[in-house]
Amino acid sequence: MNTTFDASHFRHALGRFATGVTIVTTTMPDGTPVGLTANSFNSVSLSPPLVLWSINKRSRSLEVFETSGRFAINVLCADQMPLAARFASPVADRFEGVEWRSGRGGMPLFDGCVAWFECTLAFKYEGGDHFIFVGEVMDLHHCDRVPLLYAGGAYGVPTPHPDLTMG
Repeated sequence: MNTTFDASHFRHALGRFATGVTIVTTTMPDGTPVGLTANSFNSVSLSPPLVLWSINKRSRSLEVFETSGRFAINVLCADQMPLAARFASPVADRFEGVEWRSGRGGMPLFDGCVAWFECTLAFKYEGGDHFIFVGEVMDLHHCDRVPLLYAGGAYGVPTPHPDLTMG
């Protein structure tokens, strides 16, 4: 395929699409928690309840997510930007000093998130330089807090549209 743009141009165009910010977590066979920040989260199906996210093929966490067969999607609240930054950084132990708890399915969950989804891996697809993980949701929680967004290389929060606040 012959494209008229380079990867950087493509990345910048994709950055114009605002997304939520998540931390995807799982555990190693010995119970050690593993997690990473991802904004590649999306719903797939209501029945059965399916969600997806993607991970770079070069990620050091890839093998753990492939072999675990389970993961949780923690959808971050606006005040959890430091947590998002920590789990996007190359620190050796992203969980060190971070409060978390095990969900019903054993996956690491963070209190204060706007939502979380505990999943079992249903499908894995190859997609260019990423793998796409589709999970069946086994448990979930949500609350009415302000979500953390990401667009144009920066974090943000949603604001009401002026047309929706009239009257």
